[in-house]
Amino acid sequence: MLFFKKSKRLFFMLGMGLLLSSCAGKIALDPETTPPETLYNNALDLLIKEHEYTKAITAFDEIDRYYPYSRWALRAQIMLAFTYYIKREYDDSVIVLDRFLQLYPGNQFAPYAYYLKALCYYARLSDTDRDQKMTQMALDALTEVARRFPDTPYAEDAQKKIVLTLDYLAAKEVNIGRFYLRRNEHIAAMNRFSKVVRDYQTTQHVQEALYRLTETYLILGLDTQAQKSAAILGYNYPSSPWYQRAYDLMQRYVPDSIAKQ
Repeated sequence: MLFFKKSKRLFFMLGMGLLLSSCAGKIALDPETTPPETLYNNALDLLIKEHEYTKAITAFDEIDRYYPYSRWALRAQIMLAFTYYIKREYDDSVIVLDRFLQLYPGNQFAPYAYYLKALCYYARLSDTDRDQKMTQMALDALTEVARRFPDTPYAEDAQKKIVLTLDYLAAKEVNIGRFYLRRNEHIAAMNRFSKVVRDYQTTQHVQEALYRLTETYLILGLDTQAQKSAAILGYNYPSSPWYQRAYDLMQRYVPDSIAKQ
């Protein structure tokens, strides 16, 4: 399974250094009489070797229930959340992680817990034509990882993923702005495009937003503002096809303007 192979990297990022037992997962273990380390290795075998995710969830949960004060219980909680993530049961994973972070905010696995929680949101990024609530939650969670743990591999990966979440959010704003523009709701459209220019300056959608602002300003008869947005577009993206379109607009509607430097 490609998803599992990709996600195994998340497991090894934990740095647990635990050996898998050779026979675990093949026999039924009594959680009341079996040492927690053996139960843990059994659960790992169910997850890693056998891909029996539902059974692994039960096995990790039993460690927490029967040996709640052991160090294996803490690790089992993290791996329980990870297994839910592998199964794409993201809400359940977040519930486990929130409980872990509430009880053990300073634990050595807390950075990973924050990171995995962010991934649960990030995995559900949706098409930009759809609601972007989950994208915003992913951005907030990824930003928290980068802020809290700046010198970790989690922060490095979070920064990369933040770029995509911002791009999704910017694209959504542009889509809404175009919708308003088609309905001749020009002020509403202008607000959306302005938001992209103000809040998502590092995304590729700024170019279109500046063009759409130029277009909207011209429709409203605000030639000076249109010239300004076209000039900003030309200064920052002189080779952009959006600038060429803005330049053509300015020459058509305000021929005396100097839109192209």
